[in-house]
Amino acid sequence: MTITTTPHVNFDGQAAAALAFWGEALGTEPVLVTYGQSGAVADPVWADRVVWGQVSSASGVRVMAFDVWPGQPYDQGTNSAYVYLSGTDEDEIRAVWAGLQEGAEVRQPLGASAWSPLAGQLRDRFGVVWALDVPAQQG
Repeated sequence: MTITTTPHVNFDGQAAAALAFWGEALGTEPVLVTYGQSGAVADPVWADRVVWGQVSSASGVRVMAFDVWPGQPYDQGTNSAYVYLSGTDEDEIRAVWAGLQEGAEVRQPLGASAWSPLAGQLRDRFGVVWALDVPAQQG
């Protein structure tokens, strides 16, 4: 049996755009279902909003997102969660960083840190904080 942990980010109308952006950064295409496709709502305003969506990269990164249900309160909050990517290939981490950096606020530039030969943190243009690193060699 396998259990996978997947970050799930909630939006109020920006889930499709965020998934498309993340898919581009991760080199993959998003998969999503809208409220209209699912028949979950009658209001046409909600038809194009995402009821289920995810991006999955070839290297195993998966992030899910959806637009909160009609009438459900939404508050993105501050520092409520990070999407944390840790990989052994510096080039792969640099490529994801480059993809996410468009329109982002860099909170910690990608570079050497006290705990890692390569680490950085940014808030992407959708307000989601991403932390990326390559673990230090153990031993």
